[in-house]
Amino acid sequence: MEPGIEGGCQCGKIRYRIEGPEPPIAACHCTECQRQSGSAFGMSMITPRESFTLTAGEPRSFERQTDSGKTVECFFCADCGTRIHHMPISMATTVNIKPGTLDDTRSLKPRLHVWTSSKQDWVEIPEDVRQFDKNPGGS
Repeated sequence: MEPGIEGGCQCGKIRYRIEGPEPPIAACHCTECQRQSGSAFGMSMITPRESFTLTAGEPRSFERQTDSGKTVECFFCADCGTRIHHMPISMATTVNIKPGTLDDTRSLKPRLHVWTSSKQDWVEIPEDVRQFDKNPGGS
């Protein structure tokens, strides 16, 4: 099998593969990502849709509104509840994978931070990492 990046949910019923170079990672500090992750921020690996393939299982989904009023479709394992990815409806060419679901998480390092206007005060962002008060793409 060609080199790629693989991952899946906690119970193992949902599996996926990403082809090509490792996609960039963004840390989002919006209150919805804080709620979804159960932490101070959520992370997304912004992946071209054609590079992402489900290799096992069928996730369930729901839609939610973003702070800007756009819609995001969120995919998760119905058995263990792990969020696998989400797709902004307005950006049908990308899949935002939750990088904590990768089999190997050792190289996870966000290249940018968004919605820093709602980040927790104790979170320190390195000066050399790009950051935006809101979302630079408007979603």
